[in-house]
Amino acid sequence: MKISDWLDKKEAENIDLSQITLPANMSYDEDPDETIFFKEINPCGLFCTENHPFATVERFGHWYLARGQDKKAGIHSSEMMWRHFTKDKYIALRKAKMSIE
Repeated sequence: MKISDWLDKKEAENIDLSQITLPANMSYDEDPDETIFFKEINPCGLFCTENHPFATVERFGHWYLARGQDKKAGIHSSEMMWRHFTKDKYIALRKAKMSIE
């Protein structure tokens, strides 16, 4: 089952999808149809393998997944991870940009 089909099914069940977690087997089985936005704050340089704040918006069918790590978490932190599913591209972009700026 595709991610967008699974989300449609959950929406029909009146489940709040904004913060839903995908099943583990589904989250790695499907690549996004499109990556609309990506930004990372990495002052360390290209070869640093630690965590850095980032934000991305990916499209799965007619659903958008905005996800990332809030800039307030700081460099090399694993805290303040977030995600948000929506059918509205502009809400997803606004959420991603607000968390990284």
